[in-house]
Amino acid sequence: MGRGRAKAKQIKVARKLKYYSPDTDLGALQKELGGGDSHHGSSSDPFDDEPDYSEYADKYADFDDDEDDDRS
Repeated sequence: MGRGRAKAKQIKVARKLKYYSPDTDLGALQKELGGGDSHHGSSSDPFDDEPDYSEYADKYADFDDDEDDDRS
């Protein structure tokens, strides 16, 4: 018992969220989602900021092959 006021408050909040549409800044939304003209860097590769591990791959390639032989 005594849930009427809480339920009425929930309904009020739900209706406000459902029917209230605030003014949306579409330009800011487009920038945030990455659809704007301003792009970070000149490349379109999203993984350009990762370090280059190719030197380590070459250095430890024979180590990886040794592990495969032990599993046989």
